[in-house]
Formats: sequence, structure tokens, C-alpha cells
Amino acid sequence: MKRRRFVKTVSSAALGLVAARAPLFGSGSPSEKVVVCVMGLNGRGTVLAKTFAKTPHAEVASVCDVDAKVLAKAAATVNAKAIADFRRALDDKSIDALVIATPDHWHAPAAILAMAAGKHVYLEKPCGHNAREGELLVDAQRKTRRVVQMGTQRRSSPRAIEAVQAIRDGIIGRPYFARAWYANRRATIGRGKAAPVPTDLDYELWQGPAPRTLYRDNVIHYNWHWFRRWGTGEICNNGTHEIDVARWALGVDHPVRVTSAGGRYHFDDDWEFTDTQEAAFEFDGGRSIAWQGLSCNPYPVEGRGRGTMVHGTTGSMVLDQDGYVVYDMDNKIVKQNVAPPPSGTDSLALSGDDQLTAFHIANFVEGVRTGAPVSQPIEEGAKTVLLCHLGNIAQWTGRALRVDATTGRIQGDEAAMAHWQREYAPGWAPTV
Repeated sequence: MKRRRFVKTVSSAALGLVAARAPLFGSGSPSEKVVVCVMGLNGRGTVLAKTFAKTPHAEVASVCDVDAKVLAKAAATVNAKAIADFRRALDDKSIDALVIATPDHWHAPAAILAMAAGKHVYLEKPCGHNAREGELLVDAQRKTRRVVQMGTQRRSSPRAIEAVQAIRDGIIGRPYFARAWYANRRATIGRGKAAPVPTDLDYELWQGPAPRTLYRDNVIHYNWHWFRRWGTGEICNNGTHEIDVARWALGVDHPVRVTSAGGRYHFDDDWEFTDTQEAAFEFDGGRSIAWQGLSCNPYPVEGRGRGTMVHGTTGSMVLDQDGYVVYDMDNKIVKQNVAPPPSGTDSLALSGDDQLTAFHIANFVEGVRTGAPVSQPIEEGAKTVLLCHLGNIAQWTGRALRVDATTGRIQGDEAAMAHWQREYAPGWAPTV
């Protein structure tokens, strides 16, 4: 599908999207551009900046990072203004949207400040560091009526949309169970030592909303994922993508029961989350999701290092970022739609996440410009991320959680609810 046709023909009923909002530009002129600032550039943020820069009707006016070297490189890559503090972008009336690809502890506070400043938000997963931040994000979006798209880009994949619609149409009968998985070969992060802050890094601003601690040499720029002060673990890091597909395919929202088993088994180091986890989510109506995370052992499931399999009464479907395969009850393939194998220099453009990111960003830009529904509005994205947080909480408490299917909140367990939110550095607690 051509990108514009895809955006205009996606069925709101099929996807369960929120209602359209008023367009940003009164005339709806195709010459109007959505001007963005991209925040957090060491990795995913630079990919987003490059993709926004190539997207019709979008412009990257500025990029922001607390690491001067990273900032300079990204600014040169997309020919944008370099700023060290994202709050300058919030004060800039020419900026329409903030694109957030920072460490997890910054996601919700930055997004809420952006909405309060009248900006739309493209927010990488997970949308919040804790369950309470998801609630605050939804409240802020409803209050400000800004467009907020979470970066689970498979929601904008034509093949994924086709696959979920096929499940809705009964291709595997009544779907009742989904398995989501991710496997990798992550190395040890060792035992960190206190060290001087690098001269190019604004560590104070990097910490931002998180309570202050001394700089250590095994945290920045990636290993913060595995520390609870800043990160959310593998289930929120990569599990968000696969669990989101499972929830979407089954058509479920909040669970009624959550359990988790696992631990840090592979290495003895500073890593504070599980590297091996089996989490289960049970829903009303006889449906459930199982998540398997193997951060340090790359053995694949169904020949894939990551993916989702949905089981139904008459068959099963396997979905990953390249498409889907449907099997009948005799385990024979009855339908498939998979991208061709990547080849040459265009491999990512053909079948990888970059192409899905392009669809997702185009959908966001169209939503801001015209008021069309976005593929992953924060109200939906927060439901998926809440599952991931509940999986962590069940792991930390070591017991089954009973959950209110209406609100997603844990019932009858004060100790578990103590993990619902976090402490913030003075002056940084997000408010709506």
C-alpha cells in the first residue's frame, strides 16, 4: 500500500482507535509542515530524526541531547539546530511536536511538559517508567487534546493490520491464547565503579526526574535499561512490542490476574532486572497472554528471535515485524504475507523496523495535520505498557496479582501497589 492510501484507509473500527481530533492547520493545506524537535539521540532518536526528516509534510527543526558529542553528530546528520535542554524547544512557538527517545525515566515527564506547552508528542516505548505515569499521560492527553503516538510501530504496519483483521474475521476461529517472546545474547554489564562524569555529558540533566546518585562507569549510554532507577527491564524494553501485538490480536485491555517467574540467572553483576522471565496475563472471557524474555540466550522460538503466536479454536498465527503466517489444526500453512528476504543495501528499507517506523511516523504526521486517528494513541499504548509493569511487579513481589479489569489497578495488595509509582528528584514530579 502507498503510505497516504494506507493512512486514509485504515479502519478505525478494526483498530479500536480514538476519535479524530481537530486538525492542527485550519486550511489542511498539503504545503503545511509538522515541525518537530527530537529529544534523545544516542541510537533510536537519530533513526527517528532521519525518518522525520524524510517524511512528507514534516521538518526536523532541532535536535536535543545531554551528550555534546552525540548532539553534534545528530545535528549534522539531519541538518538541524542543536539544543542541550529540551525545554528550549517547549518555549519555541515554531515547534509543533516533541519526539522523545530518551531513557525511560524521562519519557512521561518530558511528554507531560510538552503537552502542557501545547506540543504534540511522538513517544518511544515504554510510555512511562511506572504504572502511575501511564495514567498521568492519558489524563494529560485528555486535558490538552494533543496528539500522542507511542512508538510501537507495528500498529502502523500494513501486514500487521491485515493479520489482526484476519483474526477478527475468524481465520483461526476464536483466539484465546497468545505467546510473545524475545531472545538476545546480551553480555554482562559487570560491576560498575564510581567515576568522574565525562566532560561532554550533562549528568545532572540526564538524571532529570530520577533521584540523584553518583555517576558510575557501567550505566550510560545503554545499560541504564537494567537499573530500576532509570530503566524498566526487558519486558518493557522489547516486550512492549510483542505483548502489544498479542493484546491487539486478542482484543483485550486490562487483565484480571498476573504472575511471573524468573531471575537474573546468566551473569552475576549489577543488572537489577530479570534476564529470564515467564510472565502470564489472564483476562476475562477465557483469554490469556504469556511472555517469555531471554535477554542472554538467543535460542529462537518458531525460528524467530522475537515474535507473537496467537492460538485459536481452528488454527494459529505467527506474527513478527516482517509479516504473518497462518497454520490450520494440522499445522499446515493456509495463508501467509511475509516481506521478501532482505538483500543488498536496501535490506532495512524492504523489511526491517525502519520501514515500519516510516509508516508510523507518517501516520503521526497525518494525525497532527488533519486530525485523522493515529495508530497507537497513548490511551491504547498505556494499556500495553501497564501489562509490562504488572509483569515486573508480579516478579518483584513473588506472588499472583489480582487486577481490576476496569482500571488495571492491583486489588487487595498494598505491598504490590507500593511499586505503582516512584519517588522523583525534588521539583521533577509530573503533574497534570
